[in-house]
Amino acid sequence: MSEPGAGNHNDLYDIEVQFEVVTATLENAKIDVNGLFLNADAGFDSKDFRLACASKEICFNKRNGGMERDEYFDQEL
Repeated sequence: MSEPGAGNHNDLYDIEVQFEVVTATLENAKIDVNGLFLNADAGFDSKDFRLACASKEICFNKRNGGMERDEYFDQEL
C-alpha cells in the first residue's frame, strides 16, 4: 500500500499518510472513493484506520471479533 521504506515497521506504520496517498492517486485518476468497500487484513484493523476510511465514506469490513460496531459486513465477501 506504500512505497518501500527503511526499517522494521508494522502494517499500520504511518497508515493515515499512506492512505491519503492511495486515495489521492485514485481521485486523481477520476475514480471516486466514496462508497468503495475495503476488505483489509486483520493487521489493518485499527480505530484510526477505520476512522480514516469513514472520513472518505469507504466501507470497512468488520473483523470477526467480539466488538459490536455498525460497519457494513457482507458475509459472501
